[in-house]
Amino acid sequence: MAEGKGSSLVHLVVIVLSLTAFGFSIAAERRRSTGTLHDDNVTNRTYCVYTSDVATGYGVGAFLFLLSGEALLMGVTKCMCFGRPLSPGTNRAWAIIYFISSWLTFLVAEACLVAGAKKNAYHTKYRDMILAENFSCETLRKGVFIAGAVFTVATMILNVYYYMYFTKATTQPAHKTNRSSSNVGMTGYA
Repeated sequence: MAEGKGSSLVHLVVIVLSLTAFGFSIAAERRRSTGTLHDDNVTNRTYCVYTSDVATGYGVGAFLFLLSGEALLMGVTKCMCFGRPLSPGTNRAWAIIYFISSWLTFLVAEACLVAGAKKNAYHTKYRDMILAENFSCETLRKGVFIAGAVFTVATMILNVYYYMYFTKATTQPAHKTNRSSSNVGMTGYA
């Protein structure tokens, strides 16, 4: 490993996993379920017929790819809590800032992806016959998977910077201050 550079393989795998999660998020948004009202003349009921449930699978896939990228990075860096201590300085400060920021964006992205997949699955699988006069077929709101995709890209960028500053902070030696003379006199009492 070069001085403060980190492993290129870790960078590459984290980026590939995050971009795959981004692609699945976009695919999930494009394939969201839509519902149309249908009247059953035999039973005199109105019900919703939804399109396929493939967006739920894409949302879950995006969730798993993003989770595996985050797990890989936290495994390599030992979640910044275990392993070699970070040397004091600006690299450690930036590593901590990027660590916290990446976890926040990761949690928001995962929440969007899971909520979108759950809501999409609910409407396509569990809502079929309804006794009502005037209603509309509920569908997943536009932009839930897009929000997950945006936060996935933000997580990827923050993870790359976190790993870069983390490796700089663990590979550089700690700077110690050498004081040749002290300001406090150490005289004995006689």
